[in-house]
Amino acid sequence: MDEFRTKGGTKAAIVGIGSNTFLTIFNIGIGIISGSYALISEGAHTLSDVATSIIAYLGFRIGQKPADEEHPLGHGRAEAIAGLIIVLFLTMVAYEIMTGAINKIVHPELITTPSYLAAVMALIGIGVNLCISRYIIALGKKIRSPAIVADGNHQKVDIFSSVAILVGVFASNSGYSIIDPVIGLIIGLFVLKTAYTIGKENIDNIMGKIPSKELIKDIEKAATKTPQVLGAHNIKVEYLGSYSVVSLHIELDENMTLKESHKIVHRAQNNVLKKVPLVKSVTIHACPAGIEYDHKQEIDK
Repeated sequence: MDEFRTKGGTKAAIVGIGSNTFLTIFNIGIGIISGSYALISEGAHTLSDVATSIIAYLGFRIGQKPADEEHPLGHGRAEAIAGLIIVLFLTMVAYEIMTGAINKIVHPELITTPSYLAAVMALIGIGVNLCISRYIIALGKKIRSPAIVADGNHQKVDIFSSVAILVGVFASNSGYSIIDPVIGLIIGLFVLKTAYTIGKENIDNIMGKIPSKELIKDIEKAATKTPQVLGAHNIKVEYLGSYSVVSLHIELDENMTLKESHKIVHRAQNNVLKKVPLVKSVTIHACPAGIEYDHKQEIDK
């Protein structure tokens, strides 16, 4: 699985960096030639995409490192941290784009009407970003990498930006030249919204929020499918980005010997690991069936 994730992460990085380098060069170059501030703004955005793809890949590789004495649960949260660094980049890029656009709106004499060459580049941008964002998001979900999914969502924003640029070129050439910097401002807002969404997802990740309620049900089902396990409760999940660490209690016959219960506990652990791919480590405590107590207090109370 680790080798599969490594290959997937490397593919996502190569595709993201390669495509965004292409878009950066042509967006800025054609933006200058055609006189489109919106296209130049998009070039600045795609330049940040190159940096964020690199950051996402570094976070992914660190998150792949195995557990050690100082990090007994592994390095999974590195991917969420990489996602937050991407948020900082996006926020800075959004600020630069928006302040430049507002300056042109306030001083309309600085505005130039873009040529239709900018529209051609916008169409190319729509096609490239549509294909790349779908590929990276799908790959990120497949290998369960929040950093790569965040990078793919970042890429997806560029589709809307390119559509806005396309509309802006035709509007500007119809006599509404102020539309071009307004589109630039909209692009900045898109980037800011993406930063918020990615930031929220990765903060939830670091805070240990489970990806779905179905995960708890899957863990309970896997544990209780083990022969002689009469029930499961007190399931706790420590979510670490691409994987999770789980602890739970299972209910066994109170007359069972310690040796027998020990074997069943290990079988239940193996079942959870085998049937719930998101779980990397499981700790199970055996409880006598039919006896209820508050798990927050000591057993003798």
